[in-house]
Amino acid sequence: MGVQSITPILNVSDIGQSFEWFEKFGWKRSFSWNEAGLIGDGEAAAGGNEHGPAGFGGVCQGKATIFLCCGAQGSRGTIMPAHPGDDGTDGVWMTWWLSSKADVDQFHQIAIDNNFIVTMPPTDEPWGAREFHLRHPDGHMFRVSCGLDDK
Repeated sequence: MGVQSITPILNVSDIGQSFEWFEKFGWKRSFSWNEAGLIGDGEAAAGGNEHGPAGFGGVCQGKATIFLCCGAQGSRGTIMPAHPGDDGTDGVWMTWWLSSKADVDQFHQIAIDNNFIVTMPPTDEPWGAREFHLRHPDGHMFRVSCGLDDK
């Protein structure tokens, strides 16, 4: 017996906008759902279908999955961090582990190019990780990281 995986659920204000935000970093839409059931691939996942927009969905990248729930299941971040030192924020915090320092720097550049909120630039930390802090539009915080030994 043991945990096989864990899937966080983020409370978001707009599924479609969150899909687009994650897609900038290479995440893919895995599914979207409204009260009538799954919204098909041929339909606009963000706009929904004749039964309305998606209220729940998922994004995935490799073995990683994040669920997105519109207006329920948790809370959104409301406190804007002051840089440096963004520990006073709320919302969900999690870490994306990448393969290399170059990947961390590339993800940082994607964030900058898209005018996303970066609350801490890429930094080599004394605990052996290179990371930057990225804020989702609904206030969730991501530590985008790799080990310092990762080339």
